[in-house]
Amino acid sequence: MQNETLSVIHHRRSIRKYKAEQISDEEIQAIIEAAIYAPSGQNLQGWHFSVVQNHELIVKMRESMKDNMRATGAAAQIARANDPAYVPFFDAPAVIVISAEFGSRFAQIDSGIAAENVTLAAESLNIGSCIMTSSAMVFAGANADELKHAIGIPEGFEHTCTIALGYKAENPPAHERKNGTVNYVK
Repeated sequence: MQNETLSVIHHRRSIRKYKAEQISDEEIQAIIEAAIYAPSGQNLQGWHFSVVQNHELIVKMRESMKDNMRATGAAAQIARANDPAYVPFFDAPAVIVISAEFGSRFAQIDSGIAAENVTLAAESLNIGSCIMTSSAMVFAGANADELKHAIGIPEGFEHTCTIALGYKAENPPAHERKNGTVNYVK
């Protein structure tokens, strides 16, 4: 069985190479509208979406993330942050930071549902996306409050995930799906 929605789901991939061209305002608005129409626990809608299209701010976020990775002292994190090929947010021209009310028991799942709506709406417009949770490292250092303020994260809200968005500069194939992950009880 196939329809337009199922086709979008099957064709969506995590994109890690983007064209420099900025996404149009109309496209961003359509994507954000899809996010706010996501279901949420008890319909609390306890999320916030910060759409960052300012290149200088994205660079600050990227450098903060790498600095904080180095500060962990973990060899793998340090090596990744020091790798010249590692570019957080993949040079995407737009980044959506999803935050949620601190302490909400629904924050992670509601943000994940909204993030999926973002990626599917983007794919339906032929815009690439990549969901990242490692971006929490952006806010792991001494400049966290400064960055939260610059990005527009409301007081009392915490980062849940980030989505890189942009016109695709790659079209990767689907990864093989695992067998044995579903059973039916009738």
